[in-house]
Amino acid sequence: MIYELRIYDCLPGRLPALLNRFAEHTLAIWDKHGIKQAGFFTTIVGESSQRLTYLIAWESLGDREVKWKAFTTDPAWLKARDESERDGQILSNISNQLLSPTAFSAVK
Repeated sequence: MIYELRIYDCLPGRLPALLNRFAEHTLAIWDKHGIKQAGFFTTIVGESSQRLTYLIAWESLGDREVKWKAFTTDPAWLKARDESERDGQILSNISNQLLSPTAFSAVK
């Protein structure tokens, strides 16, 4: 199992639109493609209160490649993304890392 850490920095005031997009659209599309979330977090103390941080659990790098491509090209996702940005761009930056648990990690 590997984990993907994704950090989305929103433009000022746009975090609610991003959270709504995940809650109302993205997670259902992920389910359709077999993408498993391992947790979502907003920042209460830290660099930015306009940040969403989340983890995705993947079986392997190959699993990620196949499922992420299917998700990012899914017409339902493209429509949801475009509709959520009708009032303007949501994100100012996206960063991600692929992580492998250590032998002593509680998460395997």
